[in-house]
Amino acid sequence: MYLGNWSVVTALAVTVAMSPVVDSATNGAGTGAAWPKGQYAALDALPDWGGVWVLERPRPPQPGEPPREQAALKGDYLVQYQAWAKQVRENAGLVPRETSNCMPPGMPSMLGTAQYPIEFLFTPGRVTTHHEAWMQWRSIFTDGRGHPADLEPGIFSHSIGRWEGDVLLIETVGIKTITLLGQGMKHSAKLKLSERVALDAQDKNLLVWRVTMEDPEALEKPYTVTHRFRRQRDWSLMEFICAENDRNPVDETGNTGFR
Repeated sequence: MYLGNWSVVTALAVTVAMSPVVDSATNGAGTGAAWPKGQYAALDALPDWGGVWVLERPRPPQPGEPPREQAALKGDYLVQYQAWAKQVRENAGLVPRETSNCMPPGMPSMLGTAQYPIEFLFTPGRVTTHHEAWMQWRSIFTDGRGHPADLEPGIFSHSIGRWEGDVLLIETVGIKTITLLGQGMKHSAKLKLSERVALDAQDKNLLVWRVTMEDPEALEKPYTVTHRFRRQRDWSLMEFICAENDRNPVDETGNTGFR
């Protein structure tokens, strides 16, 4: 079983926005994502990310190719992961969860959620990723703002981005520690994600999404995972109501089990 890379087949929905000029002297009053009127025409300058995008399953490394990068966990985070991996081996892959089975995985694992598509919607000053899985939305502000001083942690938390040509660069901080770097891999509250999203130079129906994770408490060095998504122009997203069939029990310790 490959445990070090959480990339699996998925599809995503995403909303992308361009970066209007922000007047720092007035703290952006009258501009940005909250003031879209008059800014929509400029969206035509953004790349074409229309349609629905499906995560491609990465192929195994071929003979002579280097192995995939593994997360260099350290300290208690490495000990915890090793204990989790041992439990996976000894229990046919079934391990208790510390959250409900209906809890969305959040970032960064949400990008590797299997079997569910995403799409991009463009609005001024904002990029919103809409995931069919759990019908989740993620806002990425592209209007020049920074991260708030009184940031409230979340499973997606706070993302800011900017356009460099046809490339979207994103920084995300404040991610709750209930999310995972990958299967069984925990992180601290100091996790920071740096993302680079762009169409492939040779194939405009392929989207390349690179995520670099930095965590001075959990990782020895930055850990990078690259996802590739294939475009489906005529697909649409379906409803995902997890609570409609959430029948897994919770034991006396609060862990979610199976039956």
